[in-house]
Amino acid sequence: MTNADWLNRSLKAVWHPCTQMKYHDSGELPLIPVASGAGAWLYDFEGRRYLDAIGSWWVNLFGHASPRINAAVKDQLDRLEHVILAGFTHAPVVELSERLSTLTGGELGHCFYASDGSAAVEIALKMSHHYWRNHGQPGKQEFLCLAGSYHGETLGALGVSDIGLYKEAYGALMHHAIAVPSPDARQAEVGETAADVARRAAAGLEAMLAARHESVAALIVEPLVQGAGGMVMYDPEYLRRARALCDRYRVHLIADEIMVGFGRTGTLFAHEQAGIRPDLLCLSKGITGGYLPLSVVLSTDDLYGAFYDDSYTRAFLHSHSYTGNTLACRAALATLDIFAEDEVLARNRRFAERFTDLLVPLARHPRARHFRRRGMIWAVDIDSADPDFRLRFFREALQRELLLRPLGTTLYFMPPYILDDDEAVLLAERAVAALDAALA
Repeated sequence: MTNADWLNRSLKAVWHPCTQMKYHDSGELPLIPVASGAGAWLYDFEGRRYLDAIGSWWVNLFGHASPRINAAVKDQLDRLEHVILAGFTHAPVVELSERLSTLTGGELGHCFYASDGSAAVEIALKMSHHYWRNHGQPGKQEFLCLAGSYHGETLGALGVSDIGLYKEAYGALMHHAIAVPSPDARQAEVGETAADVARRAAAGLEAMLAARHESVAALIVEPLVQGAGGMVMYDPEYLRRARALCDRYRVHLIADEIMVGFGRTGTLFAHEQAGIRPDLLCLSKGITGGYLPLSVVLSTDDLYGAFYDDSYTRAFLHSHSYTGNTLACRAALATLDIFAEDEVLARNRRFAERFTDLLVPLARHPRARHFRRRGMIWAVDIDSADPDFRLRFFREALQRELLLRPLGTTLYFMPPYILDDDEAVLLAERAVAALDAALA
């Protein structure tokens, strides 16, 4: 079958996410049928290829069809595909939990599994609220989030997000969080550093906690990079101060590392760069290398202990059918093996320096503003008042064999960790060509 055949069938049967389907029908937004993937590339049914420069929504760390992850999933498929995790357990979920705990120095020693990032955030919010209820403080029901933050699209996750589009559509259904100032480094005034902005934002957080801490359960943050809000990057000083303030006012700190975990910011977990640990750590996306849906919430002993009781009503009341799926856990274990065996973080540091040099023409583009990088995430704001810039750039990039999807007028790169030098050159040069064409 041809691309057109699959395109027509998809348009009739599939409702695509975060998409105005009429754009696909009209051809304004291309819909690309994908037949296969290998390494950093995706291939359609007619052999045309696309460099996946965003890791397929930030999940694909080691390329498509990774031989080692393939082998692990195939091996597990012949042993056990899934088993209920209520009253049962299995080797992959035990081994994964132990390894994740070890990676946090044992400080976050209890793993609760779900299927996706939004579910992980929901779990963390429920854990925090229920913790305070079990401690005789049921009034601590409010949550704080950073201005412009995004934590997922289930109602609880949207409630602790600060994206206007979603608030307008679903606001009546949400329990809204209170937004505190973002430490966005782009807000630096003349003579200020990113650390100065972080301290200023932390002062705003302190004022809020001083006034409302008796009703606040937790502060939730995306450490170092606020993703869907426009790849907002900030100094680790904010996390250090937020941790101290949460301790002082007895409020949980939830680190949403769904996007920034597993090496994206230069360290395995982003919060490590601040020298702190959260009370609850949410992980997903790259945890399986982009293979299977899986998320996990890691908690401290103190938080876990609040639910350890003779009473069932004090237990954590959450579940879903595919919790701790064996295939997904094996993919996650294979992903961690690659990190350990290939010295991925060191390779990423070397690649990031080279790729940043290649992006100098983009950073110096006359319409580029606030070029920035944190680890393996690059972003730049494009000076354009065109409401269709995002769609124009997406189309122009596809014509140049690139999969890049701007966030509004913010162009970003989050490629898999396996790009070679030739692919890096191709990506950098063609991205600038696509930008010129879109602006023209």
